[in-house]
Amino acid sequence: MPGMLALLPYHWSNAMIRFLLRAAAWLAAGLAVLAALGWGWYQSFDLDNAPKANPHASAASLPYLKNAVGERRGRILVVVSSAARGGPNNRKAGYELTELARAYYVFQANGYEVDIASPAGGKPQERIDLDDMGDTDYAFLNDTAAQAKVRRSMKLADADPALYSAVYFVGGKGAMFDFPGNADITRLVRAIGARGVVAAVCHGPAALADVFLADGTPLLAGRRVTGFSNEEELFMDEEARANFGFLLQDRAVANGARFVAGPKFIDNTVADGRLVTGQNSWSTWSTAEGVIAALGHVPVPREPSAEEQSVRVLAAYYSGGFAAARAAQERVAQFDKMLVLMHAVVAAMEWRLADAFQLQRLANR
Repeated sequence: MPGMLALLPYHWSNAMIRFLLRAAAWLAAGLAVLAALGWGWYQSFDLDNAPKANPHASAASLPYLKNAVGERRGRILVVVSSAARGGPNNRKAGYELTELARAYYVFQANGYEVDIASPAGGKPQERIDLDDMGDTDYAFLNDTAAQAKVRRSMKLADADPALYSAVYFVGGKGAMFDFPGNADITRLVRAIGARGVVAAVCHGPAALADVFLADGTPLLAGRRVTGFSNEEELFMDEEARANFGFLLQDRAVANGARFVAGPKFIDNTVADGRLVTGQNSWSTWSTAEGVIAALGHVPVPREPSAEEQSVRVLAAYYSGGFAAARAAQERVAQFDKMLVLMHAVVAAMEWRLADAFQLQRLANR
């Protein structure tokens, strides 16, 4: 300390130095109090005791699949990206595992065999976010038959559209690089869409944005669709236009789509006849079940996950405010606090401080 004091201007009085030292001590004490309060606030959510997904889950252990229909209704082609990297900076891309896994089991439970294809064929690169993983996703990773289909994904050029009742495009950043303008995607969408269902989720609708029908009309012209919105994309990456070369919402609108964007990171699925699209990863369940409904069946009953329940509470908040969200919260059996806190953090980052405060109240029920 004497050495530090020697660095202070020589004309400062001892009284001034004592004042500065006391101020520094008070500041340190204040920061310590704030840190303690912050830790206490975090502990109040009891996140450490929140239910965790089971990494050892299997398809046989999923209650949902025990309700599967007994009849075989047909086949659905699921398409994932082959682009492990892309863009000017060659950033990691791939497909979203959760958007494949959850749809895969919805289709199976409702009587449809699933084939997996990709533009290049073979083993595509998945993206796994452990914070998003649920029992269904781990079950998919532990499913020998499902993983064999992933490792040996069919090359799109070899896919026969006559075999399929529907085609479903999985999202992930890779879809922005090898889906648009793909001739085999156009061939499959034209053929299957003429008599069956075409569906996509999150970035998956990139497959549809540049599809033109035989008469030259854009597939999306005049159709109600959704996908990863500009708001979501630019929140995640301010340089998304440069990194992808386009934004999905912009491209869809440019080709005549009536784009329906909901609040960011909230389930939003849009069905326009036999065209079914979901806005983001949180829309995967509803998009897959929308495919089943568009095929003319009532989807097999399924207990919503804690994540889905929380998304419904968040949707109630954004549409009706805190009271509506609290009422919705009281009706749910499971609840994912971390997901709600994520929305609170997003609100704080955007200086929507009132929303941030109310959302953290919802998380701390």
